[in-house]
Amino acid sequence: MRKIILALLGLLLIAGAILLGNYFIDKNQAPRPIFKKSIKTVFVKEVKNDEVPIILTANGNLQAKNKIDVFSEVQGVLNASYKAFKPGTKYNKGEILLSINSDEFRASIKSQKSNLFNLITSILPDIRLDYSSEFKKWETYLQSFDINKTIAKLPEFATDKEKYFISGRGILTAYYNVKNLEVRLYKHEIRAPFTGILTEALVTPGTLVRSGQKLGEFIDTDIYEMEVSVSAEFADLLKVGNTVKLNNLNRSKNYEGKVIRVNGRIDQVSQTITAYIDVTHPDLKEGMFLEANLEAKSEADAIEISRKLLVDNTAVYTVKNDSVLTLSTIDPVYFGAEKVIIKGLENGDKILTQTLPGAFDGMIVKTETKK
Repeated sequence: MRKIILALLGLLLIAGAILLGNYFIDKNQAPRPIFKKSIKTVFVKEVKNDEVPIILTANGNLQAKNKIDVFSEVQGVLNASYKAFKPGTKYNKGEILLSINSDEFRASIKSQKSNLFNLITSILPDIRLDYSSEFKKWETYLQSFDINKTIAKLPEFATDKEKYFISGRGILTAYYNVKNLEVRLYKHEIRAPFTGILTEALVTPGTLVRSGQKLGEFIDTDIYEMEVSVSAEFADLLKVGNTVKLNNLNRSKNYEGKVIRVNGRIDQVSQTITAYIDVTHPDLKEGMFLEANLEAKSEADAIEISRKLLVDNTAVYTVKNDSVLTLSTIDPVYFGAEKVIIKGLENGDKILTQTLPGAFDGMIVKTETKK
């Protein structure tokens, strides 16, 4: 009997140990996760094929259309003027930019004028005897002769004989020597050819200026010109007179320009053609970097989308039956910096408006129209 009881107790202990072990195993085992099936939401829009203008994007720096380098044709000491010859100084058309001391040169001119006066005076007796009919005009010329004023034109010659006589006495040579000096005298004052601003100054008052020396740079601030290069593919589409929309780099300001010239030669290395754009605005400055949008032509039955939506540049994702993501083949017509013009989609097709990470052909999605 005792053996039977011991055997039963052993069996009970073993069964209890097994049950206790299973209890602890079940208690420590993590519950199996339950996964919910997720359907991503995509934003779409209906395709409406239309005529889309191809906008060529190019950029360049503004250059003043009217700009001159100021050089001296004469030598002398630079005089001080009522306006400081420094960058940023504005001058009106005809205003004196620079004045070079001409005291010595004026004295030389007066000497030459005096020589001419003496030559004419010396021939008056001969004219009275040999050309009495012409004496009065030469006498009147001498009477009106003023050494401090611009020399007057010599009297007209009545005959070739009179002309040869006057020329043989060296009067014509002396007259043209004086005229030449007077022309050079005017070059001691450099005047503004147009209203503008000084952008560079290389001399200061009191400086000895030499002939041929560069003195500064002067520009017209009313009108600027921008040079842009576009693909030679559109060379036949660029027309003089086309309106061009311009903007600065951060697109905070917009301007309007006009194509004024198109180069007749294509660059062999870059295969681009150069167009020149005129633009006028008070805010513009020389050297400013602008972006130009030139309308070249229009493409029919096409749409414009973001380049980010392209897949391998040959396809885009569309949604069929409002739930199935489908990879549709398209024909890219023109690539811009951020946009691309495509063909190949039907009116009413629903195309993604934003990229979808992890997208694949046949993916189940939920659609929503983006406002």
